[in-house]
Amino acid sequence: MSAVRQDAWSEEDDLILAEVTLRHIREGSTQLAAFEEVGERIGRTSAACGFRWNSCVRKKYEEAIAIAKSQRQKRSYYKKQPAAGGAQVAGLTEADFAPEGYKGETASEESLSIDAVIRFLRQWKGGLQESGKQHRALERTLREKEEELARLRSENARLSQEVSLVKTDYHVVNDDYKALIQIMDRARRLAFLSEEEEELKTRFKMDANGNLERIE
Repeated sequence: MSAVRQDAWSEEDDLILAEVTLRHIREGSTQLAAFEEVGERIGRTSAACGFRWNSCVRKKYEEAIAIAKSQRQKRSYYKKQPAAGGAQVAGLTEADFAPEGYKGETASEESLSIDAVIRFLRQWKGGLQESGKQHRALERTLREKEEELARLRSENARLSQEVSLVKTDYHVVNDDYKALIQIMDRARRLAFLSEEEEELKTRFKMDANGNLERIE
């Protein structure tokens, strides 16, 4: 953001410069006198006021300048008339010489400034309303995200509990399986020992004829 110069011309300064200069033109005075008056009012030199007028402000008031020069010519013309006419002219106010387009010149500038302020306030109000809508939308989105996060946390807790139960069941089944294997292994060993005992209990002897006989 660029810094604003302390000696920068404000809109109010430009309006004062335009108003005073146009008045001096209408009254047949010189622009130099106008610049000196403006300089005293806004605290600037007459040279600075002249430079501002010729470089910037003059272009905005070309039509008003033409009207002011026309009024100056009228004043000059009526002043050259006989005394009666001059007295009649002297009794007229400055506004009586002003054409319809110029009578509201100052008011037009003020209205322009007021209109600009109104437009700015309306734009600011619109921007504020838009910001309010965006803020409410963000709040709504935030609430939805918080609700979704709470739901996901609840779902995660439920799944963790189910996983814990499955692990417990797995350990129980695994322990039962190991116990079953041990029982089956013990039974198999017992059966093998029983067979060996049966074999050991069986005895044979040879009779007189050379045949084997089982001894109970």
